[in-house]
Amino acid sequence: MSERKNGLFSNRKYFFGSILLLSISLILVAFNFTENDDFNLARREILIRKIGHELLLQSGDSVSRVLPLNKISQNEYQIRFEQEISILPDSLVNISKRLLVKDKAIADYVVNVLNCDKSLVAYGYAIANNQKDDIVSCKGRNLPSACYIINIKFKPAVMITAKNGLLLGGISIFAFVGLIFIGSVKQRKALPELTETLDDDVFQLGSILFDAKNRKLTLNNINIDLTGTESRVLQIFALSPNEVIERNRIQKEIWEDEGVIVGRSLDMFISKLRKKLELDERVKIVVIRGIGYRLEVV
Repeated sequence: MSERKNGLFSNRKYFFGSILLLSISLILVAFNFTENDDFNLARREILIRKIGHELLLQSGDSVSRVLPLNKISQNEYQIRFEQEISILPDSLVNISKRLLVKDKAIADYVVNVLNCDKSLVAYGYAIANNQKDDIVSCKGRNLPSACYIINIKFKPAVMITAKNGLLLGGISIFAFVGLIFIGSVKQRKALPELTETLDDDVFQLGSILFDAKNRKLTLNNINIDLTGTESRVLQIFALSPNEVIERNRIQKEIWEDEGVIVGRSLDMFISKLRKKLELDERVKIVVIRGIGYRLEVV
């Protein structure tokens, strides 16, 4: 019984420990994703800004500026220009494909060229990771010089989705383990801490497990055998810990059936039990003068 209990406790300990380590690992991986994500997003913004720069050069403008990027959302940006610009759709498609392919997190994206005044779409196309799904129209037709805004919208990156999943998963597992731990602590507090009856023949005396049926004491994988009489005497104490047990009661329950009542025999067995209970200094049998004994479990 003791070995099975220790085995179950050990397995449960390693199980919860493994779950805890897994949840911490997931959270750390998620934060590592976050650090990499911040770097990759900064690099992506440089690539997007370079699209505007190359469009200016392609239109013969090497003087005016590309205005600061307008970040609409995590996956949507707008390129704006200081001056009016003439855009060749073929050049825009080629430039965006050449530059954005350097960002491994980008799979699919949509580009729309908007008129600044009315925000109408003057031209648009879609690029997919699978080139067969590209949607590119109106090649070879120049857009007249005007004020344009180039809107680029990316398909949400797998990296960001994975990061959120890992973070939420790690926190969920961590919370689950925490709830189980709190529940086990509450359950442990609800039980008697010093002496506990595990079943009809097994008792917890402090740190010592007393198996009356198999007549042995166990603590930290150390087993001490008891004689039949020692086990019967200790069971009387284990059923009433921290209570005074009269000598006459013990003598009657242990020896009367055998037709023998010997006071010195009881003292001898009490002395032997005291030595065997030294496994745990909190558990001891004390003499109550003129009355009997008491099993103290501190």
